[in-house]
Amino acid sequence: MIRVAMLSRWHVHADDYAKQIMKNDEAEIVAVWDEDSKRGKRWADEIGVDFEPDLEKLLSRTDIDAVVVNTPTSMHREVIVSAANKGKHIFTEKVMAPTVKECIEIKDAVENGKVKFCISFPQRTFPANLFAKRVVSEKLIGDITLLRIRNAHNGAIANWLPDYFYNAALCGGGAMMDLGAHPMYLSRWLLGEPVSISSVFNSFTEKPVEDNAVSVIEFKNKAIGIVETGFVSTNSMPWLEIYGTQGVLIIGGPEDRVYISSTREDVGTRWVDKDELPKALPMPIEQWIAAITKGEHIEFGLNEGMELTQLMEGAYASFNEGRKISFSTLLR
Repeated sequence: MIRVAMLSRWHVHADDYAKQIMKNDEAEIVAVWDEDSKRGKRWADEIGVDFEPDLEKLLSRTDIDAVVVNTPTSMHREVIVSAANKGKHIFTEKVMAPTVKECIEIKDAVENGKVKFCISFPQRTFPANLFAKRVVSEKLIGDITLLRIRNAHNGAIANWLPDYFYNAALCGGGAMMDLGAHPMYLSRWLLGEPVSISSVFNSFTEKPVEDNAVSVIEFKNKAIGIVETGFVSTNSMPWLEIYGTQGVLIIGGPEDRVYISSTREDVGTRWVDKDELPKALPMPIEQWIAAITKGEHIEFGLNEGMELTQLMEGAYASFNEGRKISFSTLLR
C-alpha cells in the first residue's frame, strides 16, 4: 500500500486526484499540506487525515511514501526538489515548472533520489489521441504538414475559475500555461522536435493574464502546429485536425467522432468506429501508482515534462518579445 501526502489544494484538479487515489486499492492518502493552512486544514478534515502545516516536517515522515503536487506552478521546483531529496515518489500537475532551468533542477533531484516521477498528461491516454499517434507514426495520411488542436472553455467569462488563476506570478501565465498545456504536449508527442514558436495572446476580459491565446509551432520535420486555447469560449469543443500529403484526420465535433480520409487504398475514407480505436491507457495517477508498486512503465515523466516547459517558455517569450523564438537555446 502506497501512503500518499497531498501537497496543496491550490489547483482545480486536486480533488480529482484525491478521488482517484482513494478509489485505488494500492494507495491511500495519509496527510495533507497546503501553503494556505486554512484551506489545507479544511481539506484534511474532509478526507479524514492529518494536516501538517510544515512541509519539511511532512516530507521527513517515514509513513509517507509519495506526494501529489498541486501547488502554484511557481512553487513546483521548490516543492518537488524537496520531496525528491527526501526520497518521496512524485506526481505533479502540469506544468512541471515555468522554466527549463527549473526543470533541469527537478530532473537532477528526481534522478539522484531514485524516485518515480509522473506528470499529468491525461489526454495522452485517450483512445482517439492514441489513434492519432498511430496515424502519424504509420504515415496513414502520408507525411504530416499541419496540425491544429483546440482546447478552450468559458472559465473567465462564466467566473468559475478561482481568482488566483489570473495571477501570473503564481501560475507562470494564463490560459496557455494552464489549459493550453494539453494541446502543447499533444503536438510535441505527435510531431516531434520543435524548431520555433510564435504567439498571439490577449485578454478579452482584461484580466491580468491572457485568456485568449494561439501559438504556432514549426517542427523539425517541417510540419506546422497550431495550438489554440482560452478561457472565453462557451460550448467550445475539443478539436484535433491533422493534415498530411495523402489525407486528413479529424477528431472532435459535437459527437467527438473520428474521421479519416486517405489516398492509401488500405486506409480509405470513413468514420472510424470506436471498436477500431486503441484501448485507453491507465490515467496518469494509475500509471504512477503501478510504477511504484509493480515497476510498470510511466508514459510521461521527466523528459516529457521538460519538453512541455520548453514549448511554454518559448510561447511566452514570443508573446513578451513580439517575435518568433528559436528553440536552439532551450532544453540543450
